[in-house]
Amino acid sequence: MTPRHTGEIWVFGDYRNYFQNRVTLQILAKAVDLAAATGGSVSAVVLGHRVEEWVGEYIAHGAQKVYVIDDAALASYSIETYAHLLHGLAREHRPETLLVGATRFGQELAPRVAKKLGTGLTADCIDLEIDAAGLLVQTAPSFGGNLIAKIITPHGRPQMATVRPGTFQELPHDDGANGEVLSLPLPADLPQQRVRLITSEHRPAKKRRIEDAAIVICGGRGMGSKGKFKKLFDLATLMGAEVGATRPVVYAEWAPHEALVGQAGKNIAPRVLLSFGISGAIQHTAALADADFIIAINKNPSATMMKLADVAIVADANQACLGIMKAIRERVRD
Repeated sequence: MTPRHTGEIWVFGDYRNYFQNRVTLQILAKAVDLAAATGGSVSAVVLGHRVEEWVGEYIAHGAQKVYVIDDAALASYSIETYAHLLHGLAREHRPETLLVGATRFGQELAPRVAKKLGTGLTADCIDLEIDAAGLLVQTAPSFGGNLIAKIITPHGRPQMATVRPGTFQELPHDDGANGEVLSLPLPADLPQQRVRLITSEHRPAKKRRIEDAAIVICGGRGMGSKGKFKKLFDLATLMGAEVGATRPVVYAEWAPHEALVGQAGKNIAPRVLLSFGISGAIQHTAALADADFIIAINKNPSATMMKLADVAIVADANQACLGIMKAIRERVRD
C-alpha cells in the first residue's frame, strides 16, 4: 500500500542572497496561514554547506521543522544535485505541499523536481489558499496576464507551486521560536555532474528593487506622454522612492520592463504607494494588495484605482506631479 502523505507544507530555503531576497521568508509566512487552515505543519528544506545561520532564521520566521543536508560537496550550487536531493527528500518524507520562490533559481529547480515526482506545478503564483476540500488553490496569471487562473492538484503529491517574490509579507523575527532540526547525511547516489563550477563572483544589485521599496510611485497612460512620465523619476529622486508602471506604459516604452507592476510583472508592498493616472485594471491592482497606504491621482473620480485608494485626488496626474515636486523643493529650501 502506498504510504500516505503527511500534512507538512515544505518551503525550499533559498538563502544565497538572504538579506536582499526575502522570498523564502515571505512564503514561510503564508505557509503558516495555510497550515492553520489544514491542521498541518510548516517545514523548511535547506541544502548547502555551513548553513546553521539560515536554519535558525527559518525557525525564527515560522518553520516548525527544518530538513538539513549540510556537506562541503554542496558548497557550490548544482542544479542536478539539488534537484536530486530535493526529489529524494520529498519521496522519503512525503510532504503534502512543496513551495519554492519564483526566482531564477526556483524557476530552474522546481520544474525538474516536479517532473521527477510526477506531480503538477503552478508557476509564478500571486496567491495561495485552501479550499473546502482541503486542496491548495494556486492563483497565477495566464495568457500574458490577461486572466487569473485558479489551479488545484487533485491527485499528484506534493502539490507544488513557485511563488512570486513580494507576494506575501514575512513574519516578524521571533528570537524565542523553537523548531526541530533534522540533520540528514549526504546520499551516496549523487548524479554525475555534467557542469563543473570553476569560479563565481557575487555582484550586488546597483539599485534597490521595487519590491523592497518603502515608497513606490506608479504611473499610467494618464501621465500623457513619455516626457511627462519621466517627471515621475524626478519625483522619486526627491522622495527616495522607486518608480513602477502599468503594462501599457511599459509596452509604449515610457518605462523599462523591470518597472512593470502587475500580474505579468512585480508584486509590491510599499508603506506608501502614489498612483498617477492609473485607471486600475485587475492586471495591475492584483499586485498592490499588500500596500499599506495608497494615494491615487486621476481625472476620473470613478476610476477603480480611485475607489481602492485611501486618499483619492481628482486632478491631472502630470500637473499634480509637478505641484508635489514644487512643494517638496520649497520645503527643502525653507
